[in-house]
Amino acid sequence: MQLGIDDASFIRGQVPMTKQEIRILVLVKAAIPPNGIVFDIGAGTGSLSVEAARLAPEGHVYALERKEEACGLIRQNAVKFDVTNLTVVPVEAPEGIDGLPDCDAVLIGGSGGHLTSILDAVTPKLRLDGHIVVTCITVQTLHRAIAYFRQSAEYTYDACSVQVSRLRPVGPYDMMQAENPVFIITAKKER
Repeated sequence: MQLGIDDASFIRGQVPMTKQEIRILVLVKAAIPPNGIVFDIGAGTGSLSVEAARLAPEGHVYALERKEEACGLIRQNAVKFDVTNLTVVPVEAPEGIDGLPDCDAVLIGGSGGHLTSILDAVTPKLRLDGHIVVTCITVQTLHRAIAYFRQSAEYTYDACSVQVSRLRPVGPYDMMQAENPVFIITAKKER
């Protein structure tokens, strides 16, 4: 399945969405198998959930999202892109994680300030060699994620910062306009 659905194709409303270039990197780093079970925590519009579900046609994606409007958008986008292996879980994580099956990948795009407790909750659910991919725009969240993985004997981890600029017309010219930089932390469960 091809990665990188165009951003404009998603039904968005006023809910934040992980942009195409970032989605592609996150999904590659998550290494989702075709039969993979994926948690998308802080799923927003479901752009990552939909693309993960397409990558795992024999698996299942659980989109955890606390905002009612966003849950509706995830459902609409699942219908639009004809993914039937996606379940919306309308909770504020880490609530709801205990009731989910073991997983192969965890995508964390929003933690609502509960990153450490979310990581504590997903760690026993994540299978050996599974990946957690955390995207964040603040250095405080980056610090929390790195500190968590650094103190844990279960994970190896890496991080990168991605800066995407997009072409924007300005009168008769074109210029590049920068999007917010995004930190991507990838952790692999090895013990």
